[in-house]
Amino acid sequence: MKVENQVTPNAERIQEFFGPDAPTTPFVMVNLLKFKEKAEYPDGRETDLTGGEAYMIYGEAVRKIIEKMGGRHVYGGAVTGLMLGEVEELWDVVALVEYPSSEAFQKMVASPEYQEIHVHRDAGLAGQLNIRVQGA
Repeated sequence: MKVENQVTPNAERIQEFFGPDAPTTPFVMVNLLKFKEKAEYPDGRETDLTGGEAYMIYGEAVRKIIEKMGGRHVYGGAVTGLMLGEVEELWDVVALVEYPSSEAFQKMVASPEYQEIHVHRDAGLAGQLNIRVQGA
């Protein structure tokens, strides 16, 4: 199994994720987050923030947007160990977020509010995995 962290999905993956088989019912997004040692803003601004600190600015703001659209932050916590399997590097944080539907998720990421805070996400993330899960 190959594992590759990314910050932004490519067009093909977006189409696949939001295609005709995308859920119209609630789902949970498992976020496996890896942070940069030091935040790097695209506009080159100087900062003393770590990648994790920059991402948390985004995290607090996006939580409010998620709640406004009917979603909720289910869980977040630091990765402290690996019992089974093998990866070159562990993720820093795992977060579980419930969204009411794929349509709601798309509306969130397209919203002006989200676009305004997205810079902190990009500044802090070295990469991540987003895994959509649904109950049986």
